Amino acid sequence: MNTVSHYKYVFQMQLLRNAGFFIFMTLLQILISTGIVIGFSYLIPNPDTETILFLATGAPTIVLIIAGMVILPQQIGTAKTEGYMEYMRTWPVSRSVILGADTTIWLLITLPGIIVSSIVAQLMFTPGYDISWTVVPALLMIALTSIGVGYGFSYLLSPTASMGISQIVVFGALMFSPVNFPMERLPNWLQSLHEVLPIYSMAEVMRASLAASTFDATMGNYINLIVWCILGFGGAIFILNRK
Repeated sequence: MNTVSHYKYVFQMQLLRNAGFFIFMTLLQILISTGIVIGFSYLIPNPDTETILFLATGAPTIVLIIAGMVILPQQIGTAKTEGYMEYMRTWPVSRSVILGADTTIWLLITLPGIIVSSIVAQLMFTPGYDISWTVVPALLMIALTSIGVGYGFSYLLSPTASMGISQIVVFGALMFSPVNFPMERLPNWLQSLHEVLPIYSMAEVMRASLAASTFDATMGNYINLIVWCILGFGGAIFILNRK
């Protein structure tokens, strides 16, 4: 069997095993992303255009973060507990093919939430989207980074530890990360931390793609995402290949 055949085999196996779960997660992503755009606006009396634009461009980033660094690690933790991870090690396929097939599925799960939240934001608030040609590469880069980091720590750590980190990630992303608000509102030490961590760079790249006339991303943001993506997927493949 060649690589393409291996990929199709793993993709079908994972899709059939988790079909119900994936449908539920897709619907959940739609609800979360729409809730961020609409619900967060209730917390801010008379939000101005900039605030609405931050929420509208931040929602897709939150969707990708939750899918890749929260839900995915929880699913991997369950697979470890059930022994399914050891079963996958017996498959006569490359470990990178397993990650590639899984990544494709998670990319498909996140797309409906991103599309629906963007449409809802446009219809309700008209935030001032200015979509750049970089939107598709940006979405892929952010999604792959989020999924890669999720794979990395969930394969490296025990199910309990990865579950704990995933909860810290979702809490930190929603409350203490400059995704839905400007970086300048955070204390200096937290700003410095976000310059290293990938979440701020994800938000900057997303904003620059959806509202190009208002925001821009630096080359450092893109380099940051590439480094974290390589570390995540590389670590996951290394751990999967261990005997």
